[in-house]
Amino acid sequence: VQLVESGGGLVQAGGSLRLSCAVSGSTFTINTMGWYRQAPGKQREFIASISPAGGVTNYADSVKGRFTISRDNARNTMYLQMNSLKPEDTAVYYCKTPGQWGQGTQVTVSS
Repeated sequence: VQLVESGGGLVQAGGSLRLSCAVSGSTFTINTMGWYRQAPGKQREFIASISPAGGVTNYADSVKGRFTISRDNARNTMYLQMNSLKPEDTAVYYCKTPGQWGQGTQVTVSS
């Protein structure tokens, strides 16, 4: 299984970005998937998760109401729509499936 994130970049505070996580392998549709992030000098933290069929989602309080996790099982891809971005959202964002992490994509929010 290989996970490849994309969509990161530099954005001004208040802006939006959409991250994608493309997953190779046949197990995508049976696994809960998640997004995590790690800011410089901080531990990696949970952001959001989504159930295999997409019907159940969970969010960290810090992003609730601003970020939306979704998945397209036909495309083996998971997404994270990030709106109303804040400088404190600056971090490397990782997607995760059980036992496997992606390489991460940098998100930088300028004030």
